[in-house]
Amino acid sequence: EGETLAALDAKLAERLRTMNIEITNPNLNGLPLKEIPTLGQSGVVISRIMHAGKVGIARGNTVVHTGDVVLAVGPREGLDDLRLVVGVESKVDVRSAPGDLTSRRILVTKPAALGKSIRELDPLARFGVTVTRISRAEVELPVKPDTRLQFGDTLVVVGEPDDIQELAVEFGDSLKRLNHPQIIPLFLGIALGVIVGSWPVSIPGIPAPVKLGLAGGPLLVAIILSRIGNIGSLVWYMPSSANMMVRELGIALFLACVGLKSGDQFLATLTGPGLTWMMYGAVITFVPLVIVAFFARLVLKLNFMPLCGMLAGSMTDPPALAFAGSMTHSDAPSVSYATVYPLTMLLRVVAGQAMVLLVMS
Repeated sequence: EGETLAALDAKLAERLRTMNIEITNPNLNGLPLKEIPTLGQSGVVISRIMHAGKVGIARGNTVVHTGDVVLAVGPREGLDDLRLVVGVESKVDVRSAPGDLTSRRILVTKPAALGKSIRELDPLARFGVTVTRISRAEVELPVKPDTRLQFGDTLVVVGEPDDIQELAVEFGDSLKRLNHPQIIPLFLGIALGVIVGSWPVSIPGIPAPVKLGLAGGPLLVAIILSRIGNIGSLVWYMPSSANMMVRELGIALFLACVGLKSGDQFLATLTGPGLTWMMYGAVITFVPLVIVAFFARLVLKLNFMPLCGMLAGSMTDPPALAFAGSMTHSDAPSVSYATVYPLTMLLRVVAGQAMVLLVMS
């Protein structure tokens, strides 16, 4: 309970950790790395191995010996499981040991690498380079064989400088292409969203078809296109700077439109029966949020920042998200907001129309 916002933010960002582990299990002596239990789908990657004082790249067929020290990267739970299997945590920092290995961040910007999994690309076998981390939208992902790369992913790789350079050419590593706004895919996605939102959908038991509208249609299309990633040379990606500008501009326009539409009747609403309805609305909105907030915090032990984004998303309330982001100085509320908001918005659009149609029938 005494954790500060900065500490919570650091804990959230620290999804992947590094650990130096000494091989002390005699049963693993002479065994290839790929046959060590818990590796693979656990998301843990062994990037370097130190044998007899020399550091080398860790390959699947690299044989381990008692006394070797490996540098493992992955989720905390996976690292703890690996440590219990192979040995003990070592005080020797493999990264500081002398050797030709280095690490570098590589941007995925080449269309040939998009949509392919780590297993398909196999950078370790083709280039002698190990991928230890994947960062997507400032969220670190564990490196699993079936993880598929998307445009804008940042890979942390370990290997010799020449091998890393060959990998960079293969994956693109173009900051200019990353920061270039994809205008045609953006407007094409909006157009598809308008079409989908205008398409009537028949629901059993509802006397008339419902529509997702200009809110639900573009949202649903954006989710689908984001999942697809790219179609040929069309990349459904928006740079962070452009994303932030559109986000802030959208919130400002939203608040301005609300003020222009309701401002001339604001005082009349407060002095008339509208105040009573506003109080009813506040209670209906506030009570469920308080119940969910206490349950998520006390029972589910959800951190404060994701909780703020989740509550804002459950209300489909962009101003609340903007306030949470400015208060926490973190993107954690935006991540949880993006998780809750799509389902809430779609249910809100469909349920509202369904209720009206059922009452009128």
